[in-house]
Amino acid sequence: MGRGSVRARGAGAGGRPGPRLDGLFVRRFLRLQAVLFPGWPSPSALMFLTLLCVALLEQLVIYQVGVIPSQYYEVLGNKDFSGFKTLTAVALTLIIVNSTLKSFDQFICNMMYVSWRKSLTEYLHRCYFQGQVYYSLHMREDIDNPDQRISQDVERFCRQLSSMASKLIVSPFTLAYYTYQCFHSTGWLGPVSIFGYFITGTIINKILMSPIVAKLVQQEKLEGDFRFKHMQIRVNAEPAAFYRAGRVEHMRTDRRLQSLLQTQRELIGKELWLYIGINTFDYLGSILSYVAIAIPIFSGIYGDLSPSELSALVSKNAFVSIYLIGCFSQLIDLSRSMTDVAGYTHRIGELQETLLSLGRKKSGNHSEAKASWDLDSSRSGEDPLPRDTAFLLERVTLSVPSSGKLLIKDLSLRISQGNSVMIVGNTGTGKTSLLRVLGGLWESTQGSIKMLTCFGPQGVVFLPQQPFFTDGSLREQVIYPLKEIYPVSGSADDERIVRFLELAGLTDLLARAGGLDEQVDWNWYDILSPGEMQRLSFARLFYLQPKYAVLDEATSALTEEVEHELYRVCLQLGMTLISVGHRASLEKFHSWILKLHGEGRWELTRCEKMKQLPAGEGC
Repeated sequence: MGRGSVRARGAGAGGRPGPRLDGLFVRRFLRLQAVLFPGWPSPSALMFLTLLCVALLEQLVIYQVGVIPSQYYEVLGNKDFSGFKTLTAVALTLIIVNSTLKSFDQFICNMMYVSWRKSLTEYLHRCYFQGQVYYSLHMREDIDNPDQRISQDVERFCRQLSSMASKLIVSPFTLAYYTYQCFHSTGWLGPVSIFGYFITGTIINKILMSPIVAKLVQQEKLEGDFRFKHMQIRVNAEPAAFYRAGRVEHMRTDRRLQSLLQTQRELIGKELWLYIGINTFDYLGSILSYVAIAIPIFSGIYGDLSPSELSALVSKNAFVSIYLIGCFSQLIDLSRSMTDVAGYTHRIGELQETLLSLGRKKSGNHSEAKASWDLDSSRSGEDPLPRDTAFLLERVTLSVPSSGKLLIKDLSLRISQGNSVMIVGNTGTGKTSLLRVLGGLWESTQGSIKMLTCFGPQGVVFLPQQPFFTDGSLREQVIYPLKEIYPVSGSADDERIVRFLELAGLTDLLARAGGLDEQVDWNWYDILSPGEMQRLSFARLFYLQPKYAVLDEATSALTEEVEHELYRVCLQLGMTLISVGHRASLEKFHSWILKLHGEGRWELTRCEKMKQLPAGEGC
């Protein structure tokens, strides 16, 4: 699958129920919390505890600030100037303390956001890059835009959750405290009416929120599809330009945009009713607080108080009742954020479940040693295996995983050192598919496949049909996927890299890149021609210098003369080649020809042209 051919897939294949606020959401949310809070004393747990202490202290200060107006009524009613000055000084002090605590509250929430994003993203990266899970995931049709889920959805999930954290963790304490204060001021009628009002509002909001969650997940999927379309054009701009495809791609991109905007309109329409419910709840709450206070006043309970004392009492009781209602209103107001969190929870949770499932499957089929690069040639403790053999295939049958189409049947083959194999055949007969099986990306339908060597410089290196380059310097392209030079030889390694670039015909690339270690700001795919990309892949192969090289049409963009020179260098470096190719000129570099005829048929013949290589051009 070439560069730019990644696909955007539907999030919910047929018949699957839409995401909702249900038991599945709770299970997925709790699993994500286990990642965010891995244990005690993790940084997230410590910050969460600090946030709880700051939020509680902030609520104590808020209460003191809230009752100050009632005290002002009293000192002003009594014309107490000394008390007024003292009260003003206390009020200013409390306001400064409250502002500082609010700032620390926001600061801790922001730090928790960074910590949570780091923990969750690194966790998903570990699952994603384990073995070949990232490859298997992109072959599935049921998980759309995994890149968006790991980068964008995780970021939004952590940001929304951190913005809600302070309000959520302090709510039980403030509700308990202000319920007691409200009961003390108004009797049982105040708390009961407020709690009944909240329960009614919660039920209404739950009904209004459920369809929004599913629509939000659909919107995020379409956002990913729209972004993918632009990425597809950017990556394949040159082929599209040759096809003069601007007009048709304009139409297709606008079609993606219209689908996204239509879903956003539907989402906005559903949110309208939620906003009506939230705003109505907020404003009715302010009236309810005065009704709760008015009943004991009109019933004569406070008939012995003077006007100034009654004003102070009304002000204090109004603050307590309104703040209790405000606590409930705040929870109701969080319902919009909760719908966002629920949508992201379903998308991230679904990805987590799939990654874990693929990881367990891969662990059962391939050992970690076979899934990673082995730079240590010692294999002590393992069963003795033929050291001159890379692959051993016994009666292998291979079919296309998606369609079940039969490609190869009962293939038995031993690939040993010095016996290079060339794989030929028409398009669709299974040449690249066989290499995928050898590389552990696919499983055979039947039979036994044993890889008796390791990945890396001491074993086998694959050169896929589409060259791959990472971001970074020219040195990093040549030594990839090694993290550092191998072997560790200092400046001598520079000489090796330069020599291999020369052998690959890329002498000028060193000057264009500004040296081996210059961090370039370009995309290697944009500045290299297809032929140069294949040359650079061979420079990498020369540097790694494995015992076995698996080449999937690795010279298709090069002339026969250049191809001859590159293959000759491979043999001089002692490599045994497993090649897929169409040119007859490649046959002289191989000992055996495996011809695939399709529908399971194959033919293995000895190649006599290998003996005809001029002296010095063989192994």
